[in-house]
Amino acid sequence: MKRRDFMTALAGATAWVAAARAQEPRKVIGFLGSASSDTYPADAVFLQGLKDAGFIEGKNISIERRWAEGQYNRLPSLAGELVSRGMAVIVALGAPAAFAAKAATKTTPIVFLIGADPVKMGLVDSFNRPGGNLTGAFVLTTMLGPKRLELLRELLPSISTIALLVNPNNPNVADARETEAAANALGRRLEVLTASTERDLEAAFTTIVKRQAGALVVMPDPFFTDRREQLVALAARYALPTIYPNRSSPISAA
Repeated sequence: MKRRDFMTALAGATAWVAAARAQEPRKVIGFLGSASSDTYPADAVFLQGLKDAGFIEGKNISIERRWAEGQYNRLPSLAGELVSRGMAVIVALGAPAAFAAKAATKTTPIVFLIGADPVKMGLVDSFNRPGGNLTGAFVLTTMLGPKRLELLRELLPSISTIALLVNPNNPNVADARETEAAANALGRRLEVLTASTERDLEAAFTTIVKRQAGALVVMPDPFFTDRREQLVALAARYALPTIYPNRSSPISAA
């Protein structure tokens, strides 16, 4: 074969392979969030991570995003919608979203990011062998409750009662028990209050004042992060020293 004929054949084969790849179905990733999109501005980081792995939105992957806006009762239907649309994988942000995705499918791979121990919560079987179709990462934000109490004791040594705000609809609510045990060890009474709606938040602060709590600890929760401006405003209204699960809450609400 002449060189010119070889080059022509190679160019033709390359064009055919490129055309074939272009016709391959684009992978679709489902993104399920417990809160709202502006609460967790992690989209850029998520997209960069995909890019580093060779996946670019609009080129060789598509992303379908669903946000519950802090309304956890919406998560099962949102997760079911993603599953029905044939996602290659579902990324679940927050424990409520992870559990909703787990309940929606036993076959679609699920990658989660949560702030509590996934084994303790029953999300996976173990760290080494998660089992099923779930894997992911977690940061120990919920387990810092005892440390937050110690900090409050150092800052406000005279207070005897501390309030703890939890969302009863979040699976990490069980971690509140560790904070209660820590309060007893420190000789402080812990008033556990629950809230899952904006109205609940107003009522919770009224109760905190009635029970004469000297400070408040807010448990990590997507709903609370979504309502950070309301929480900061209520704490300011009642002049209540408050520890939030992350520093972005008071800064972004300022």
